[in-house]
Amino acid sequence: MEKVVHYTKIEREEVKSEDAKGIHVRWLISDRDGAPNFAMRLFEINPKGNSPKHQHSYEHEIFILEGNGKVVINDREYDVSQGYVVFIPPNAKHTIINTGDKPLKFICLIPILK
Repeated sequence: MEKVVHYTKIEREEVKSEDAKGIHVRWLISDRDGAPNFAMRLFEINPKGNSPKHQHSYEHEIFILEGNGKVVINDREYDVSQGYVVFIPPNAKHTIINTGDKPLKFICLIPILK
C-alpha cells in the first residue's frame, strides 16, 4: 500500500542508547508501511549531540539535509554539511556528531533485515 504524508506527521522518537545524546529519528518509510527492502529515516541531532558509536552487518546511505557535523567511520573523521552524501560500509564502527549551532538533519537508508 502506498504512503503519502508530510514528514512532520510522523512521530519523532528519541534515540535511547547509552552513548547517544540529543538525537531523534522519524521512521519515514519502513516495513511497518509494507516496504520490503529499505527503511528511510530522518535523523535530527541537536547541537553538541551525537549518534551512538556502533557497528552492524549492514550498510548506511546518508544524505545531509542541513547543519554541520562530523562523521567518524573506523577512526577516520569527515566534516559534513548540507548536500554531502555518506556511505558507511557494513561492519564499520561509526558515529555522527553535530558540530554546529543548529540541528543537524539527515536522511538515512538501511536495508530491512528479514
